[in-house]
Amino acid sequence: MTKDVEAVSEQPRSSEYSTKDYHDPPPAPLIDMEEFGKWSFYRAIIAEFVATLLFLYITVLTVIGYKSQTDTTAGGDDCGGVGILGIAWAFGGMIFILVYCTAGISGGHINPAVTFGLFLARKVSLPRAFLYMVAQCLGAICGVGLVKAFQKAYYVRYGGGVNQMSPGYNKGTGLGAEIIGTFVLVYTVFAATDPKRNARDSHVPVLAPLPIGFAVFMVHLATIPVTGTGINPARSFGAAVIFNHEKSWNEHWIFWVGPFVGAAIAAFYHQYILRAGAIKALGSFRSTA
Repeated sequence: MTKDVEAVSEQPRSSEYSTKDYHDPPPAPLIDMEEFGKWSFYRAIIAEFVATLLFLYITVLTVIGYKSQTDTTAGGDDCGGVGILGIAWAFGGMIFILVYCTAGISGGHINPAVTFGLFLARKVSLPRAFLYMVAQCLGAICGVGLVKAFQKAYYVRYGGGVNQMSPGYNKGTGLGAEIIGTFVLVYTVFAATDPKRNARDSHVPVLAPLPIGFAVFMVHLATIPVTGTGINPARSFGAAVIFNHEKSWNEHWIFWVGPFVGAAIAAFYHQYILRAGAIKALGSFRSTA
């Protein structure tokens, strides 16, 4: 009798979802002990480490090269170098390349704020999120360390690519810039990887790394004059650790608090407003009752 009742009660539910042309993956468990026994778990952590190392190496070199080429006291030209536009392209382009390369292995986070947002949305487990963040920070330190090892004189002279507030801006402005900039990035990550969007727009081929890279590019254009653009705590942390001057730590908290707050807002907005997660949960509760 119990089996018959269950079959009848489940029939309308299956017909209700039969027209669904996309599949939402189940929420990741808070702690998944099975992950620790899989090579794919450790491979993903290694991929995050290497990707963040490469990201910091290329981008910090670009920043230092630009400052060197525009240093008039050292024979540079005010109009020389790649400019802010070139720096923004370096950051956005590297994110595009690295997300494209690592998305199928680790998800291509390369940013603790992105990992934090995906964790809040139940896309990754707590151990995976924590170890991703550790790998990203270590990768950032090693990437900046390579820059200093290869070009120590230029690295020390031009500030090591450290994020800090620009003159004329207060901490509140910098915090707001980091919150909004990270919101744009993490919101783009959710939108680009949304299974519902991919099913609805299946006639339009969407390469997820492309809008994510463009989001990083656009945010850098807007916020380089304010904070040098963090929106990635690992990027700010790696540069601060290797440069290790007082000015690199004075306002460092902004580059952790801002990105984490922005990521949390983006996760809430996408999951509970756009995807109506709270309404769906309430509807499920009512139907079960």
